[in-house]
Amino acid sequence: MHRSDIINRKGPFGILTDPARRDTFDQGLLEVVAYASFKVICVVIDKKKHLSAYESPFHPYHYCLAALLDRYSGYLNFKNALGDVMAESRGREEDRQLEDAYHRVYESGTLMFPREHHQRALSSRHIKIKRKEANIPGLQLADILAHPVKQSMLMERAAMVGSQSPFGARLLQTVDRKLNRNVRTGKVWSYGKVML
Repeated sequence: MHRSDIINRKGPFGILTDPARRDTFDQGLLEVVAYASFKVICVVIDKKKHLSAYESPFHPYHYCLAALLDRYSGYLNFKNALGDVMAESRGREEDRQLEDAYHRVYESGTLMFPREHHQRALSSRHIKIKRKEANIPGLQLADILAHPVKQSMLMERAAMVGSQSPFGARLLQTVDRKLNRNVRTGKVWSYGKVML
């Protein structure tokens, strides 16, 4: 299940041109999201602003990875749990660079947290990278949710004008309960929603 195939009704999703089947599919997808056990942490970066702000800026995606790992490790540490990190393959060189960026966080920490913060929470010193063809359910779910969550964040921060589709709005209502939050205050920004 990949968002672009669903939206463009490509391949097996061609049957979604039938409104009744589309409604059934949409309702089923909302149920999967509602009942699945996961937390959402969405990190959005203004690449142009980031690259122009620093003389030697971090790679924007690797900077996002560090921000994501800070929050994910924080959540796992709070729960006294271990977790894996998996990303979708983007190509041989990009995958190698991502592995290096993950390893740097694991071995050295970030500007916000020392390495112990991450090593206590992450189950491996290596990120798992899988190709799209592997059909990993968690990666597919992340693919489906990333765009509407990002769009809502940009609209909320007035960085984008527009509105969600009716289904996107329903999906966001379901996802809202899954956003990582500060357990004491309920605050979502800086926990489940991060803008760099």
